[in-house]
Amino acid sequence: MKRRNFIKNTLLTAGALSLPSLHGKASESKAALSNPVIANGTADAFRKSIMWGTVSMEGTVLNKCKIIRAVGYDGIEPSSHMNRQEVIDALKETGLVASGVCCSTHWDKPLSSPDAATRQEGVNGAIIALEDAKAYGTDAVLLVPGIVNEFITYDECWDRSTEEIKKLIPVAERLGVRICIENVWNNFLLSPIEACKYIDQFNSPYVRFYFDCGNILVYGWPEQWIRILGNRIGRIHIKEFSKKTADEKGRWAGFNAKLTEGDVNWKRVLEEARKSYASDWLTTEQGSSKTPEDLHDLIRRFDKLLKM
Repeated sequence: MKRRNFIKNTLLTAGALSLPSLHGKASESKAALSNPVIANGTADAFRKSIMWGTVSMEGTVLNKCKIIRAVGYDGIEPSSHMNRQEVIDALKETGLVASGVCCSTHWDKPLSSPDAATRQEGVNGAIIALEDAKAYGTDAVLLVPGIVNEFITYDECWDRSTEEIKKLIPVAERLGVRICIENVWNNFLLSPIEACKYIDQFNSPYVRFYFDCGNILVYGWPEQWIRILGNRIGRIHIKEFSKKTADEKGRWAGFNAKLTEGDVNWKRVLEEARKSYASDWLTTEQGSSKTPEDLHDLIRRFDKLLKM
């Protein structure tokens, strides 16, 4: 199908879709979070979302949401600090649901910074992310807890980020939104046992883990992490990674693998997720979708993955 006709048909489909209640879907998601096993572990139990930062098409939030909805996604994961009303209006008009919110300040204003003012800016940014999530009717915020590098030691990152997240817990409790700590290439929380210890120290249901399947391939196996973390996981990112490509072209190149064509063992990942993952959302953070055709290909691969 030619691109022009595909876009036309996509937008027509978007207009013809039934529009479920934003608040109804949010309630369903919260109900699912309290259930350790979703719908007997069937593929149909999972709802499909996409991380907003991976949708690089031109256009308004509404136009992008129409295409995302038309190709088959149930939800989006907005970045924090977007135009809140624009996002709310787009969700209502298209029937998409916010599966979570990604904090957009945690890299520039890390909670592990040696500078107290920078850490406070990071806390303030996370609070806006939590407030965004509440406004969108979702109950999860992705947060990178800190960065370990030549100037910030491992123990400093642990101590500083712990203290700053403790400040966020009362806000999370008041809003009913979970802070979900993601595993990223920040040289921190490098084993599932350690990740469990980090989450458990807060002794709060409002601090969970945001597990990224692709990020873990350089130092572990995602199915093992999911089994060990269990119901500590608040959300899961679906992302592919090729070890062979990373070895040949550099580590970051490993993410160029198309979904289902890398080294993540999706069958085992889903087997473990269906045992203990307490949400029905799976969110793709896969490459950069520049066209509707890219989104269409990705959703087909996502559907293939869910049937494994």
